[in-house]
Amino acid sequence: MADIKTTIKPFLTVSDGIKAVEFYTAAFGAIETKRFEMENKKISSVIQIENAEFYLSDEEPCNENLSSNLKSDSPVRIILETKNADKFYESAIKFGAQEICPMTTEEDWRIGKLKDPFGHIWEIGHTLE
Repeated sequence: MADIKTTIKPFLTVSDGIKAVEFYTAAFGAIETKRFEMENKKISSVIQIENAEFYLSDEEPCNENLSSNLKSDSPVRIILETKNADKFYESAIKFGAQEICPMTTEEDWRIGKLKDPFGHIWEIGHTLE
């Protein structure tokens, strides 16, 4: 029996899945590896940023899958750890993300914090060598 690696993958619920895929592709160089078409031009997708995978879907109120409230902070933050942190951060701002904390260097960490156009909070950074 092969070893199974334990992972945790975020599943982002958004108000416009197609626009969200376009944002993550433009801002983070993401690749949509799977798309499932639903009624009313809604989608559910599997997205990869470098080797990190997450899921994304339009809202489904009947299943209580609702998007983040754009007026308040999401209770979950997504940590995107990559050596391309500065590039991804600037690109996300360019494509509509809202800056929360600019890219900065802390003791052993390069980090910036933003809210994407769909209300999700991202901390983008990497450890310093």
